[in-house]
Amino acid sequence: MDQWAGVVLAAGDGKRMKSRLTKVLHRVCGKELVRYPVDLMKESGVTRVVVVVSLGNRQAVQERLGNQVEYVTQTELKGTGDALSKARVLLQGQAENVLVLTGDAPLVRLESVKPLMAAHADSSRDMTFLTCRTASAKDFGRVARNEKGQVVKIVEAADQTGFTDEITEVNGSVYCFRDGWLWENLDDIPTAANGEKYITSLVEIGSSRDGAVEANLTEDPAELMGVNDRLQLSQVEEILRQRIREQWMLSGVTMPHPASVYIDAGASIGQDTVILPNTSIVGSSVIGEDCEIGPNSVIRDSTIGRGCRATASVLEEATMEDGANIGPFSHLRPGAYLESGVHLGNFVEVKESRFASGAVMGHFGYVGDASIGAGTNLGAGMVTCNYDGKDKHRTDIGENAFIGCDTMLVAPVTVGSGAITGAGAVVTKDVPAGRLAVGVPAKIKSRNPEAN
Repeated sequence: MDQWAGVVLAAGDGKRMKSRLTKVLHRVCGKELVRYPVDLMKESGVTRVVVVVSLGNRQAVQERLGNQVEYVTQTELKGTGDALSKARVLLQGQAENVLVLTGDAPLVRLESVKPLMAAHADSSRDMTFLTCRTASAKDFGRVARNEKGQVVKIVEAADQTGFTDEITEVNGSVYCFRDGWLWENLDDIPTAANGEKYITSLVEIGSSRDGAVEANLTEDPAELMGVNDRLQLSQVEEILRQRIREQWMLSGVTMPHPASVYIDAGASIGQDTVILPNTSIVGSSVIGEDCEIGPNSVIRDSTIGRGCRATASVLEEATMEDGANIGPFSHLRPGAYLESGVHLGNFVEVKESRFASGAVMGHFGYVGDASIGAGTNLGAGMVTCNYDGKDKHRTDIGENAFIGCDTMLVAPVTVGSGAITGAGAVVTKDVPAGRLAVGVPAKIKSRNPEAN
């Protein structure tokens, strides 16, 4: 039997989001809300995770999370207690303890959950949950203790009357349960006036029946923030972005103006890289060591090697090997690949093309569906005419070729190694290696004037 199993509650309809997209699939720092508790459980060593979904969001959630978790459906939204009961069919008797998280609280830290799990397991408690002390108890259940300081119940936000805004202890909706005790007592949760059953009722059930119910206090109230509307979504994202920036700065990344930098949770940045202002590193981008990114760059789902520079440019699903550089004001579209030492200057757009080592395109132009040989120079204004109105065609340029300014390469076409095109040439036929193409349409000539 495993020591732990996990349940993520993700069936809520999220009406306050005012969105056609189910609440738990809204993104924070590039990741869906529901992915945060799932990832947290995996990081905590919980390998078997059940996600409770609704009839309305099951398909969408399952499409995002795939088969890394199991699913049960809460057919009627009757509260968190009812939602948790749906996991019984899969988990009862399968683990010693059950960790329960909500699908809309992405700020809960591993540093808080691991001690909570350890305290629960080491003391053989029936229920342990995370709390914090805050002056703002909105949307939180308040923790009530007796004169001995023992937890006796949680008063849900909807049931709170007569409370002031003094500092108080609130429930963070992070729960650990002993497996046998949980399933034995879950059916005893009373139905509230609104027809729902709350997990928090298990606190009062346990304390009244001499159960071992305890709370672990976290020092950071922000950690327990959940998302119920777009305002809270933005507040949570702001906190998480600051955490991410701090993590990378403490790991050796320089940010002269951190507040203007956006880094998604799935991105990775190497030591001694400098991220300049107004730069976004989003998706699963990987940036190597000793790079300079920005200012005003967007790196999306791209890989950048060591010692690269991307100045005021956009990369989308592109790759730059070590020592490559781009910008300012250039665009690598999906499928662009720059090998080591490639230089692209300003106003260059590249799509589904590979530049071999040392190739250069210093000024404005477009390269699409092409391969550029090592050491080749592409002049300003050069364009691969890859689309004929119906189909895309390839352009292949060999090593150490020289493509003159304003050359139009009408694909499909091949320019051989060491070949040259004259300024303004419109190349409609293959240029053999070492030959010269000039004119409109281009004619093939020898590079020896006397031979012509």
